[in-house]
Formats: sequence, C-alpha cells, structure tokens
Amino acid sequence: MSQTYNRYEKARIIGARALQVAYGAPVLVDTEQSQPILIAAEEYDADVLPFTVNRGEGS
Repeated sequence: MSQTYNRYEKARIIGARALQVAYGAPVLVDTEQSQPILIAAEEYDADVLPFTVNRGEGS
C-alpha cells in the first residue's frame, strides 16, 4: 500500500474485504483463520489487498 490509511479507512477496507471473503472470494494469503474478518485483517497486514481510497476534495 502506497498510502497511509487512517483507522476509519482501515476499518472500511477490512470490512469490505471480509464481506467478499464471506461470499466466496478467493483468499489472497495462506492462513489458518476461518473467520472472514480475521482473514481480511491478515490480508491487510500482508499488504496484498487491491483497494484504493479516493479522498475527495471536501466541500
């Protein structure tokens, strides 16, 4: 990840990925975890998630 994410962005990324894993998306890391949220957190820590955060200009 080239960006540094704040805690809200991190939570959103892990939550979105956990939902994908729960619905059958392939897991991107070798893990012994079985819960989607833990798998997603491991993937986040391994820096393998293809997510980007688009921060708006603000109003």
